[in-house]
Amino acid sequence: MGTPSRFRRTRLAERFADQILADGMEPGSGSGLFLAAPRRTGKSTFMREDLRPQLEARGALVLYVDLWADRKSDPGDVIITAVRAELAKHKGLIAQLARAAGMEKVSIGGQASFSLDRVGLGSTVSLSAALAALSDEIKRPMVLIIDEAQHAITTERGDDALFALKAARDEVNSSSHHRLCIVAIGSNRDKLAMLRNSKDQAFFGAPLVAFPTLGDDYIAWFCENISLPGKLDRESVGALFRRAGSRPEILGAAMQALRFDFALEAHDVPARFAAAVEAQIRADDDQTLRVFHALTPLQSAVLRVLAAKRGEYAPFEAATIAAYRRVLKKIAPDEMVTADVTNVQQALAALQEKSLIWKERRGVYALEESALADLLASKGLLDLAP
Repeated sequence: MGTPSRFRRTRLAERFADQILADGMEPGSGSGLFLAAPRRTGKSTFMREDLRPQLEARGALVLYVDLWADRKSDPGDVIITAVRAELAKHKGLIAQLARAAGMEKVSIGGQASFSLDRVGLGSTVSLSAALAALSDEIKRPMVLIIDEAQHAITTERGDDALFALKAARDEVNSSSHHRLCIVAIGSNRDKLAMLRNSKDQAFFGAPLVAFPTLGDDYIAWFCENISLPGKLDRESVGALFRRAGSRPEILGAAMQALRFDFALEAHDVPARFAAAVEAQIRADDDQTLRVFHALTPLQSAVLRVLAAKRGEYAPFEAATIAAYRRVLKKIAPDEMVTADVTNVQQALAALQEKSLIWKERRGVYALEESALADLLASKGLLDLAP
């Protein structure tokens, strides 16, 4: 029995599309929509494969930007590049944008040719003007989906891009043009909230909602379409799925591990599948712990304190410095490196380089993966941190 390519969340996509494109929305709802769910729980796949087709079926032009896809590029540049790529598809806009740049005559390939590099942050043609022109050209709603949107505020240029999008949204949503909707999704609710919690943020007041993780309908689909010789019990698989953090790849990997065991008997499938899921969870955790145990003593102490304090972490306060020193003394009493501000700054930079922590451009730190704190706590590795 072959497994269908993918589980579809059509009904959920329809409901989201209805709300995103609804006319007569409540005042303030035009700020955008922010959706949070843990990483690897299927939200990006849903956005690309379920929501985007539903929005397009309703006549919307959808631009999808993934700030996680190329982490070496500045998030602001990633957003601008996506807009330029869409503009390039609409040749009729080139002359209009050129005139906006002060060019009365446009030639192809000559000295007076117009480059889309002139569109963007601090450029001749603002993002607001470009998207307004695009709106007039297509005469239908636009939806910009920004995946892992919290990365935008890790750089000044990314932050500037958000404010440029706010200006574009305000312009395009005026009566002179058609609508622009911003949908921002992220894997950490606390980090995503930084984009809309304070008045100095571009999308202050935008609704932040929890994106629904896969549920019983997914479990039913999975159990009905497994490529194994025996059946699985939905309730047991559901419990395993929740234990795996609602990550579909864990179930998929467990099934793949058993597919080529041609000696597997039907009656052994439930127990063997449960064991395979547990093995996948352990392998995932073990890989994270290998990275943790490879840290220097000071890096380990800093990470433990950050994870223990969670949202109350102030990296350079006297009490926090004292906490590093206490942990460092317990885990490496002979360590020669001291926990002072300079060394802590270097440790934080190293942890960021290892993708263990995340830094907002104004100096707010958080775990890259919020589940890391739970893993470390479960292994007793936070017991020493105050």
